[in-house]
Amino acid sequence: MVGDPGIEPGVRLREGVTVPCHTLRPVAHCRADYPPLIGPSTTNMIVSHPLHSARDVRYRLGQSVALGSHMKKPKWVIAKEQAKRVAASETVWLFGLHAVRDALENPARIKLRLVVTRNALERLGDAVAIGGVEPEISDPRRFAAPLDPQSVHQGAALEVKPLNWGSLEDVAIGDGPMPPRLVLLDRVTDPHNVGAILRSAEVFGARAVIAVQRHAAPETGALAKTASGALERQPYLRVRNLADTMVALQGMGYLVLGLDGTADQTIDEALSGRRDHAVALVMGAEGPGLREKTLATCDGLVRIDAAGGFGSLNVSNAAAVALYAARGVTV
Repeated sequence: MVGDPGIEPGVRLREGVTVPCHTLRPVAHCRADYPPLIGPSTTNMIVSHPLHSARDVRYRLGQSVALGSHMKKPKWVIAKEQAKRVAASETVWLFGLHAVRDALENPARIKLRLVVTRNALERLGDAVAIGGVEPEISDPRRFAAPLDPQSVHQGAALEVKPLNWGSLEDVAIGDGPMPPRLVLLDRVTDPHNVGAILRSAEVFGARAVIAVQRHAAPETGALAKTASGALERQPYLRVRNLADTMVALQGMGYLVLGLDGTADQTIDEALSGRRDHAVALVMGAEGPGLREKTLATCDGLVRIDAAGGFGSLNVSNAAAVALYAARGVTV
């Protein structure tokens, strides 16, 4: 008897009878010396006790499939799914009039909740209507947004989803009036520094600021307030591995230069005759600087030319000076 029609209703099967079958999948009960055959490729089922009809066969096979579906997932799969759920539920509280206004006016930003004082509501003006979120009026003495008590919120706070700037290729490749410039940050964790770097990147026309996912400043209210609105316009990407990202940029034609105070050449010297190239500037945290692998992956190391014996700059100031020194030529 072959296929589903091969088992007629009311036909009794003897114990141990082999039923060739191409459409029925697994069997619920198998003889002890035969393991279950799971999947649509099963061609023989060893029936261990009498079944009364095709309906019985289907019911018992359905039980077997349900039991098989409860197999445990590998730990790495579970961890990946959990990370996705956490990312999907993540929100950020932006605060300060500039940061909140620019976020409200950004159509790419998902807004969830706006808490304002009456004074801040008046100062935000039309941005509230543009944002499309109903404001919650709060007493300035008992401000309702869950912010750090030390936050200078100016009576305005907005809960949002983090921005999605796409992939590395999305920001690194594309036409423009000037050769592209990128800023890569190696473990720069201070949100105020990153916010200031985003402002400088916007001013000097950098395509994006790129940092690692771990040991770097995430998108926070403090970062957004320091960026003074630049976070809404200036791409801020987080990547898993900085060295791999540098290699990928080199494959796209970027000249990757690491800032190091002990370097033999200045930025101007390194870019002599190459200002029409795409350039990525890599900067490390104050103190530790660039990590060993980051240094080894750079195409070259450069320094900021300084007058006098004091040649150390805060990383955000260094980023501004380096972007100006590395400016390209019109193409």
